[in-house]
Amino acid sequence: MLSCRPRLAHPASTPPPSQIVNRIRLLPDHVANQIAAGEVVERPASVVKELVENAIDADAHRITVEIGAGGRSLIRITDDGHGMNRDDALLCLERHATSKIRKAEDLSAITTMGFRGEALPSIASVSRFTLTTREREETTGEGTQIILQGGRITEVKAAASPSGTTIEARALFFNLPARRKFLRSEETERAHIQHYLVLAALGHPDVGFTFITDGRPAWQLPPLPAATTAQRLDALRDRLRQLHGGSTQWIAVDFSSLIEEAPGHDDPDAPVLREPIASHFRLWGLIGTPGTSRATRDEQHLFVNRRPVENRGLNHALIEGYHTALMKGRYPVCCLFLEINPAAVDVNIHPSKREIKFREEGPVRRMVAKAVREALLQYARQQSAEATRPIHTASPDSDLPTLPASSTVAPSPAFPSTPPLPRQNEAPPAPNALAQGSLALPQPHRLPVEPTNPFLASNPASHAPTPPATVAASPSQFAPALHPAPTSPQPLLSIPLRIVGVVGRLYVVLESDRGLVLLDQHAAHERILFEQMLRRMEESTQAPSQRLLLPETIEVSIRDADFVRRHLDVLNRLGVSLREFGERTFLLDALPPFVRASDPRRFTLDLMDALKAAGTGVNTLRVGEDVVAKTVCRHAVKANDPLRGPELEKLVADLRACDMPYTCPHGRPTLIEMGWRELERRFGRAQ
Repeated sequence: MLSCRPRLAHPASTPPPSQIVNRIRLLPDHVANQIAAGEVVERPASVVKELVENAIDADAHRITVEIGAGGRSLIRITDDGHGMNRDDALLCLERHATSKIRKAEDLSAITTMGFRGEALPSIASVSRFTLTTREREETTGEGTQIILQGGRITEVKAAASPSGTTIEARALFFNLPARRKFLRSEETERAHIQHYLVLAALGHPDVGFTFITDGRPAWQLPPLPAATTAQRLDALRDRLRQLHGGSTQWIAVDFSSLIEEAPGHDDPDAPVLREPIASHFRLWGLIGTPGTSRATRDEQHLFVNRRPVENRGLNHALIEGYHTALMKGRYPVCCLFLEINPAAVDVNIHPSKREIKFREEGPVRRMVAKAVREALLQYARQQSAEATRPIHTASPDSDLPTLPASSTVAPSPAFPSTPPLPRQNEAPPAPNALAQGSLALPQPHRLPVEPTNPFLASNPASHAPTPPATVAASPSQFAPALHPAPTSPQPLLSIPLRIVGVVGRLYVVLESDRGLVLLDQHAAHERILFEQMLRRMEESTQAPSQRLLLPETIEVSIRDADFVRRHLDVLNRLGVSLREFGERTFLLDALPPFVRASDPRRFTLDLMDALKAAGTGVNTLRVGEDVVAKTVCRHAVKANDPLRGPELEKLVADLRACDMPYTCPHGRPTLIEMGWRELERRFGRAQ
């Protein structure tokens, strides 16, 4: 039987006052620095980033980065910046010692790469650290050298040094074995370091960079003049060619505007108890031509006030600017610089300062999308008078044979007419159809025939490719004379084109002064019909709508309900009739007539998500673009639809008139160019 007697509670013995130990204690400096290093120094690339940013802030013109074993054994950064005297060199190793800011208000207008004053003491606390520096104004040649072991100063002495600063960090994490074992392989750490140096070199083309790994120079980039906008763009092109190769075709972007909007207008989470500000906005740099894309965002380089950043809003704005010029699942390539009032962007929200937050993200996103869109449209519209005058002319006394001058696809009289080869799994055409000059196939939707396009050649000698005089001669020996390259890259449709023929009853073969051009007749006709239909639909400010037989109620979250209320006019302008039916419920009673949605509720929710991603300043008929694209795909000319010479001329002429002629509405290319150099390489005439 269990006893019911209560247990006696033994009072805890209370230690005498002399033995009381406080639970809260102040950490030693070296321990605090190691904790801070956990945020600042994630891997060797973090050390390189912090030291290179310090060198850039010190007005360095040349920076040398040397690493060993992927940065594990050695990281050495040498610059020719301002340098420091003895007192500043000692003070910079203290926590929160910096020359970048003076007071709290400076945090709202940061113009330097670094500002916290934590990097040097944090790096010194987890490495064997040596700092050697001399001021530019010092004429004696004597500098200061400070040696630290795990954050503790072991020696301070005078040392001969060139002007500038050299910082050496050896045996990273030697006193933190747990952190050291989490480092990746040497190749991986080296790749992270090189990735950051590529960003630094692109962001500062006026600074020369040298990268040495394990004693071997990896690359060396000289400083480039970048005083004017034209010089900056040229320097950026050179840097991109040196770092990524010269195969990508670039479009220059230079857009300026003024952002002035009351806070809280676009973002429901934005604080409203502050005064609106006016920010000067400028976006400049280079973007890839339509059709130039990658499977990842690795070649999207975005800079805000010269700082490489990651921002989802800017990524979405870039995709929005390329609307219908990219295939789904593909990402554009770019190197863009956003210059904005430092007070309008917060760079102090991430330990590595990689992520930022805009004070007014909505207007910034719209401006970026608009700048990219206008650059692409300007590229497509560069069909000036240069396109109407011949770019090359054969020698008047040349007696070499030339191709026919007509822009039709009629076979040359020098060669017998042969029927096209049948495709795989396709029956050959009937003999009587070939004899009559037409295929026994359903006739496609015919393009109206108009006079010959003035952009096309009419002179037999003006665009005729001249064959080499002898069999052994290489086209490279005469191509520069007869096919001089323009001083700057020109859009493909801004130069004269001559129709040669059609292959596979789908691809139109054209010739230009730059080489061979292939045109996809289906994709080209899709783009033409797509823009024509949108243009007709946009003539009215209000999109038509059609009543639903049974209205549907849509219940959304509180955040989405606020968004819908603020954008009811936009949705109504798109032809989507929504009315409030409760706190979080809306009544849907009409949709645009060209929308054939089996689930109107799901369609409306998807449209809301698209508007949130793309912003409110989108095309008023964005809701119907997918439907229009599918419609024109069914009505455009198909493969095997035979087109005659005048119809092909009309197809090229209409494509020239499009706003975005180089891609179909689905983002696929309409034209592919193969230049003379590529043809020579394919035929073994050039290396």
